[in-house]
Amino acid sequence: MIETPVDSAAPIVSDDRRTRLWELAMLFLRLGTIAFGGPAAHIAMMEDEVVRRRGWVSHEEFLDMVGACNLIPGPNSTEMAIHIGHRRAGFTGLAVAGACFIVPAVAITIVVAWAYVRFGSMPQVAGALYGIKPVIIAVVVQALWRLWPRAARTRSLIAITIAATAAALLGFNEIAILFAAGLITIGAAIVANRPRLPGGFAAPSIIAMPAASAATTAVASAATVAVTAAAPFSLGAMFLIFVKIGAVLFGSGYVLLAFLQADFVDRLHWLTRGQLLDAVAVGQFTPGPVFCTATFIGYLLGSTTGSLVATVGIFIPAFLFVAISGPLLPRLRRSPIAGAFLDGVNAASLALMIAVTWDLSREAMIDATTVVLAILGAITLIRFRLNSVWLILVGGIVGALVSSAPRL
Repeated sequence: MIETPVDSAAPIVSDDRRTRLWELAMLFLRLGTIAFGGPAAHIAMMEDEVVRRRGWVSHEEFLDMVGACNLIPGPNSTEMAIHIGHRRAGFTGLAVAGACFIVPAVAITIVVAWAYVRFGSMPQVAGALYGIKPVIIAVVVQALWRLWPRAARTRSLIAITIAATAAALLGFNEIAILFAAGLITIGAAIVANRPRLPGGFAAPSIIAMPAASAATTAVASAATVAVTAAAPFSLGAMFLIFVKIGAVLFGSGYVLLAFLQADFVDRLHWLTRGQLLDAVAVGQFTPGPVFCTATFIGYLLGSTTGSLVATVGIFIPAFLFVAISGPLLPRLRRSPIAGAFLDGVNAASLALMIAVTWDLSREAMIDATTVVLAILGAITLIRFRLNSVWLILVGGIVGALVSSAPRL
């Protein structure tokens, strides 16, 4: 029986809250265990479960949630789970749905990280990773191919994408690039007096810009100050880095690569580029949020405690932003200024992905075999839309076979 949806700004208060929480827990534990394929696939699975099968929300409400997730930083599919939990069972449901979606992926990632630390130096494992790394480059190239038409759909956004790519390759701060692009797009929209920005620009519209902007700038600044001079590893510094990343990362989860490289590889030298690619490979191969890459990195740097600290750090902003933005969802959806800001941020996010893909490809594509794997992988993903998990598996097998073959 389909329940009648109510105003999304006022979560349902059920007489049987325990039943609702149990339903949320079971659904998102299952989705967190089988949700391969990235955020778009995750959201599609959620739509099938909560709109078509269960009728917890209407199609319109679901699309409103998707729009809200695009206007705040963080992992979109995780934030969708949190929004659905909030809609279904209030703030308790918010916590239950989000945690249950994340926990399976975190548990799997910790096991994989333990095996990596324990057996990672073995030739067989090294060979598998040798084949997986170029496939990861192909996966990101596929994401770029699909995102370009939406992120760089006008001449001005193409120009911003090109400029932001150049800035990223020259080493400018990734947070500054994102916010500069957003502000430039707002300015350009005002000057051009686009039809989609009608009338005057009243103060309420400006206030309706994602509430996260000011908060994330402050968090990012605090985190940068805290870690800039702290080259020796510490759990506290790592926690602040992941809070910063979770608080400012717009766009696809693949933009995470740019932030991780900037902090852990280039600035602090806590990871090598090879380890970063391994972490991304694990994030791709395991189900659930791509952000669980942080769990793997945390384990490499600080064992089980480090993995938990990293996981809490990168995901906690998503819970806070959904809790804040949920009641403001209708205003955010109507705000022309927020829409213009997001256009610029998405273009800059695409630029960061391009820059980091170029940088990481030099680590992954080291010979003819890896170049062929990357090219064939990109063609296969773009042309046939194969699930990336299978391609990563094939890459690992090919890498292990090539590495173990006797050299002439």
